[in-house]
Amino acid sequence: MKHSGTLLKMQTQLQEEVQYHLPVGEELVYLNELIGQTIKLTYENEIYCIKCGRKTVKSFNQGFCYPCFRDAPEAADWIIHPEKSQAHLGIEDRDLEYEKSVQLQPHVVYLSLTSGIKVGVTRHTQVPTRWIDQGASQAIKLAETPNRYLAGMIEVSLKQHLDDKTNWQQMLKNLQPNIDLIAERDKVAMLVNEAYNEYLLPKSEIVHMNFPVLHYPVKVKSIGFEKVPEYEGKLVGIKGQYLMFENGIVLNIRKYAGFVVSVEV
Repeated sequence: MKHSGTLLKMQTQLQEEVQYHLPVGEELVYLNELIGQTIKLTYENEIYCIKCGRKTVKSFNQGFCYPCFRDAPEAADWIIHPEKSQAHLGIEDRDLEYEKSVQLQPHVVYLSLTSGIKVGVTRHTQVPTRWIDQGASQAIKLAETPNRYLAGMIEVSLKQHLDDKTNWQQMLKNLQPNIDLIAERDKVAMLVNEAYNEYLLPKSEIVHMNFPVLHYPVKVKSIGFEKVPEYEGKLVGIKGQYLMFENGIVLNIRKYAGFVVSVEV
């Protein structure tokens, strides 16, 4: 069976085992049932911007053409750095109405266990999607704020104590320390600037993510469509936004949003 079209990041559902669907054009390919099977991925040498739909020769920031990367609010700096949000002040960055719609809603500051323990920020509507996308095996809420700026400021106050990035290779090898997230949450709460104590959550439960992986690699080798436009191999797992093949070969699907690809099973 062959599916062809523009890729978008994998859609997920948190169940006993994380469920994955790959958007390929107008189709949704259910990936969990393909684990253990050989699949073939072919890049058709076309890229379309995930924002405006125009054809582009190069993708920026996981799927944008250059004009959208430069001008679209979805690609603004506050996406990565929530502490730079200014919609709560009525200050426009690129599109104030869009910025209000995203920034002026409840946000969660969380601790997650990926390659190690990290602190992060996401909209409350993106829980647990954000944790799944980063390949976290466990996560717990630390605080909830009414807007993105406040969540970003709490994260900034903790960056001197905790990582805010994931070592993707360690994550894909499933190498992580044995950490009690509830105890860690209690310790980290003591480090938050007192100005933000009212947003701390006194009680929250650990959320566990069980990824569909037959076996984890000892070594990891990332491939990409620019250098490997056609790849065929046995799918042995999915974690985060990565497809995992035999011999440690991995492909970051999110990186190739907007690429026209065919998937053959």
